[in-house]
Amino acid sequence: MSVTEYPGPAACPGCLTVPTILRLVADTASAGSRDLQLSLPTIHCAACISTLEGGLMRLSGVEDVRVNLTRKRATVRVGPGVDDAEIIQAIAGLGYQAQSLDAATLSAGTSDRMARDLAMRLGVAGFSMMNVMLLSVAVWSGAGDATRDLFHWLSAAITVPTIAFSARPFFASAYGVLRVARLNMDVPISLAILLAVGMSIYETALHGDRAYFDAALSLTFFLLAGRYLDQRMRTVARSAAAELAALESPTALRLTDGGAQTVRLDQVTLGDLLLVQPGSRVPVDGDVTQGSSEIDRAFLTGETDPVAVGVGATVRAGEINLTGPLWVRATAVGQDTLLHALADLVSVAEAAKSRYNSLADRAARIYAPLVHLLALAAFAFWVWVNPSDVRFAVNVAVAVLIITCPCALGLAVPAVSTVASGRLFKAGLLVKHATALERLAEVDMVVFDKTGTLTKGIPALTNPGDLAPDALAVAAALAVHSGHPRSQAIVAATAGQTLQVIPLDAVTERPGFGIEALWNGVPVRLGRGDWLGGLEGTAVRIGDAPAQALTFQDTLRPGAQALIAALAFRGLPVLLLSGDTPAAVADMADKLGITDWRAGVLPTQKADVLSGLREQGRHVLMVGDGLNDVGALALAHVSIAPASALEAARVGADLVLVSLDLMQIDQALTLATSARRRILENFAVAAVYNILAVPLAFLGLASPLAAAVAMSSSSILVSLNALRVR
Repeated sequence: MSVTEYPGPAACPGCLTVPTILRLVADTASAGSRDLQLSLPTIHCAACISTLEGGLMRLSGVEDVRVNLTRKRATVRVGPGVDDAEIIQAIAGLGYQAQSLDAATLSAGTSDRMARDLAMRLGVAGFSMMNVMLLSVAVWSGAGDATRDLFHWLSAAITVPTIAFSARPFFASAYGVLRVARLNMDVPISLAILLAVGMSIYETALHGDRAYFDAALSLTFFLLAGRYLDQRMRTVARSAAAELAALESPTALRLTDGGAQTVRLDQVTLGDLLLVQPGSRVPVDGDVTQGSSEIDRAFLTGETDPVAVGVGATVRAGEINLTGPLWVRATAVGQDTLLHALADLVSVAEAAKSRYNSLADRAARIYAPLVHLLALAAFAFWVWVNPSDVRFAVNVAVAVLIITCPCALGLAVPAVSTVASGRLFKAGLLVKHATALERLAEVDMVVFDKTGTLTKGIPALTNPGDLAPDALAVAAALAVHSGHPRSQAIVAATAGQTLQVIPLDAVTERPGFGIEALWNGVPVRLGRGDWLGGLEGTAVRIGDAPAQALTFQDTLRPGAQALIAALAFRGLPVLLLSGDTPAAVADMADKLGITDWRAGVLPTQKADVLSGLREQGRHVLMVGDGLNDVGALALAHVSIAPASALEAARVGADLVLVSLDLMQIDQALTLATSARRRILENFAVAAVYNILAVPLAFLGLASPLAAAVAMSSSSILVSLNALRVR
């Protein structure tokens, strides 16, 4: 068995020094530098990222730029003396909008609003397209002269305002990059739409036989459909870093000569003495000077068992005090706490993940300039062939633009992703990130957390039959008076049994130790084994009789063993990282058949492991549920969190497992491979379509209307191929 154990106690958040975590944030800034957070509502592709990052890095005083496409945000590290307005003005010069982020901006549902806006424009385009097509039927059926002109002008009256409204996202994006002498995918799209409408109005004014209003509208409709699907795939909930900040208590109870006083957290300074009541979150990092209690440290260690603390113990902001009052001397406040250091780590990891470019983005880099060159070449060729018929040359150029319009390319990924996401939803998996399925198909290693991920995170009593009947009855009677997870496990294990009735008097909970009471005048106790007679774990004791140990074990989630076996069949290596004790991790690994495991792993160490694997070129799938896993989830190539996970873990993950059955992860891997295959097939469809159709348009054998029909047909083929994922 391959075993690696980290030194020190298994659950030792006190070992998590802030400098250790801050090292992981990769703070390479010079003295006096700061991070500027910006919202970039108009970015939508990899070209936008490279343009912004390359453009800003050329500015004096800019040390680093990280653009997050999913959240449409950027973190710009600037040196001293650099004004925010200079950066925003520079971004505007690159053709994009930018605004500083504040609390209101961070909480705004920008992605949802954009999706609703696109849906509205899509509906208008679809309605107008159907009406114009109905008018076109009469023209196609042979209507001529005044009747044909009337229907063409009616079509124009519908099309022009519809295009002005529905195609605005493409026009705005194209204008933004053109005014700074750049190109993106929206430039050929906008040009094709405008030329189709312009040529149609020109033909109508000259009483021509053909107008292409329906082509312009169908082009707009299909492109909006692709953009809407893409936007829906990019809609992600709040950042995991924001969720970490939400764990911070907004106020603290400060002790002064005048007594206890409730103050805002920003008023607390180093050395202040604070009172933390039972049930409250610890507001700062500090040392316990008085009192004893049990602390819920699940957000740091992932383990559900509370930890006993007393005088001299270290507590961290965000931990929950469970049983007794604690007097805490503040040693770190505000931005210097471990909680904020973790939030910084997650923010950096999230930004790094957003650098992954989707297949569509990579394909689009060379597509946009090629489209323009083809249309320009067609126009120049036909002007050279027949200089007196510029009208025909423009028609050919429009047909080339329409027929090469990246509609199929724009639908290739969103169509497959939407179908695959729907299938995964039925299987109990929610896909949250636009490129999650693509990254899932590239996985070559899987890393698991233990408690709450491979297990249910709920202890179960394993030896009720080993206890004397009166001892089990006493344990059950005492456990009713405690909210400790192990007490709840005792209650659950004895719920259906007929036990002796134990009337208790003077029930008292001893913070950090357990519960004691009197049974017919005899003292009875349930709690820590060392409190009751030198035993380990949890024990029950009646009077002066020897204490009897109670053993507990976490239960496996459904499908855990089957999933590990399936991953082995796929040839994917599995690594188990846990903050639990070596004995507990070894036992769990042995049951599941996992040979590579590490015990006593702290949050920073998990992040270190994932960083190391990424440097080795590994594409890691990380599955975890606790705050101690959030950094690792963000650093992984792709990540999954159970629905029972901490909110920060669910938000930071790329997929959320709603089903209790872990085998659905294996199905997700299968479906991701299938989806990637369909995406590549869609690219092939788009390529073959262009190889066949472009020469026809270039040679003047396809009108703009025929080009629009061909373009629509390719989009339909792409959508039908996407349905094969089902």
